[in-house]
Amino acid sequence: MEQARQTRVHGLLLLIVAAVFVWSAIRPASYAVWALEVTPALIGLVTVIALYQRFRLTTMSYVIVALLAIIMLIGGHYIYSKVPLFNWMKDDFHFERNHYDRFGHFLKGTFAIVLREILLRKTPLPRGAWLFTIVTSMSLAIAALYEIIEWLVSIISKGGKASKDFLGTQGDIWDTQWDMLCTLIGTLIALWLLSRWHDRQLARLDQPRG
Repeated sequence: MEQARQTRVHGLLLLIVAAVFVWSAIRPASYAVWALEVTPALIGLVTVIALYQRFRLTTMSYVIVALLAIIMLIGGHYIYSKVPLFNWMKDDFHFERNHYDRFGHFLKGTFAIVLREILLRKTPLPRGAWLFTIVTSMSLAIAALYEIIEWLVSIISKGGKASKDFLGTQGDIWDTQWDMLCTLIGTLIALWLLSRWHDRQLARLDQPRG
């Protein structure tokens, strides 16, 4: 009964992401930027779907994956630096930039919960300080890898408009450092607030560890 209910929830999450994907693909601001922004989300979604029967995650992890995919799809549609809601916030609160990119990197820190689940279920690593440290390090490593990919895209495209929109620095020379800091903060908050709830979901899984 519980597993069937969870399966329906997972299916609903997939339908929501699919609907946002269709919307995102219709007349985006730039198809080149859209492809660059959306490709990582598609790779992640395909991987999660392909492994669903062999390695089913907790509902919390699937919610996080769906949320991050939606964040990327919205950013790809509008371009991160031009997302309307955050443009409105920029104008009304007199911010120096559109902060959707920073918001997205902060939420990417929640992926630490997915990393935590994989480590707890597939390694002998116990809960505690080492788990916290390793998950945080992995989250930062992924954030750094993403920044390196953005840099390589800029070099390969020789600084074209699409790559500049993909980078989304908005003139900030410390954009990379800010992005990684936002991911670190998101990681620490997610681990602090969600770990106990996550443990309760892990306890309900039928799949044995190992």
